[in-house]
Order: sequence, then C-alpha cells, then structure tokens
Amino acid sequence: MLSLPHQLRVFVAVEPVDMRKQFDGLWAVARDHLGEDPKGGALFAFTNKTRNRLKLLYFDGTGVWVFAKRIEQGRLSWPIGSDTRKLTITPAAMTMLMNGIDLKQGTLKAWYER
Repeated sequence: MLSLPHQLRVFVAVEPVDMRKQFDGLWAVARDHLGEDPKGGALFAFTNKTRNRLKLLYFDGTGVWVFAKRIEQGRLSWPIGSDTRKLTITPAAMTMLMNGIDLKQGTLKAWYER
C-alpha cells in the first residue's frame, strides 16, 4: 500500500487510457491530454475501460515512477468530473480509490477483502 502525503496534488484522468502505455505514453497523456506538467510534482492516475487496471505516474525530481495495479475481481469506482478530461482529488480520496472504497457511498466494494 502506498502512503500519499497530504500536500500532493492528484489528477485523475476521467477518460480511459490504453494500459499498454508505459512511462513515455502516460507522460504524453498527462502533458498533452490533461494539460499538466508531469514534472510539477503531481500524481497522475489512469484506468482502462473496464476499470480493472490502475496506473499511477509520478515524477520525484530524479526520475519517473509508474505504479500498476490489477484488480482481481470487480472494478474500480472511478470518479466522473465536470471536466471531461481530468479531475483533481485529494491524496486521501486517491488512497480510498486504490483500497476499494466507493467514493460516492463511502463503502467498500464487494470484491474488496483484507
């Protein structure tokens, strides 16, 4: 499990992304499609159409990190923003998403088990 600092900016790509993308592909999506500078110290979250994969992109000042998670059962509750490209959420909300908590209802998804 990742621990995200409370001052971290988190951008969620609302539209699905091809999960075959790696460092450069996700960097290009963050820069060109979301309109954000990946070197700005923010965390970028991406999912696929079926919402059973999650990738996070983060530049720590010395290099780029890509974190990946595959959901074995069920799917992620992905937020829908008014902006069709990105949504800004808190690090706490991102942690909840990664841990199987539905942000709308505040409950664990049925597939989540500790």
